[in-house]
Amino acid sequence: MHHPRQIHDDIPGTPLFDSRLARKGYALNRMCYSFNDAANRAAFLRDEDGYLERFALTPEQRDAVKSRQVLKMLNAGGNAYYLAKLAGIFGLDMQDIGAQQTGVSKAAFQARLVAQRDLAEG
Repeated sequence: MHHPRQIHDDIPGTPLFDSRLARKGYALNRMCYSFNDAANRAAFLRDEDGYLERFALTPEQRDAVKSRQVLKMLNAGGNAYYLAKLAGIFGLDMQDIGAQQTGVSKAAFQARLVAQRDLAEG
């Protein structure tokens, strides 16, 4: 019998969000949750470094946020649902995130979505 982690380790761009990653990403996810409040989003934009410090992000998490790379944030323990709040601040939508995860341009990712829809509609 396969351990669940072994089954999902081979999905490129999709780290399994398990208890290990949840613990690792607690500070990052807590910060992202704070973006439910517009005042916090504004505070982040005014002083990004200060905001990251306020939540005691690890160096890996800080680098991931500063690089605007969602895949790095996922690997640093970020949960996709919380990261969506942060991605919105950066002007990214879910198709931008999907493109980053699959390593293609947004246009190529959108084309894949259309092709999948067309295939499903047969």
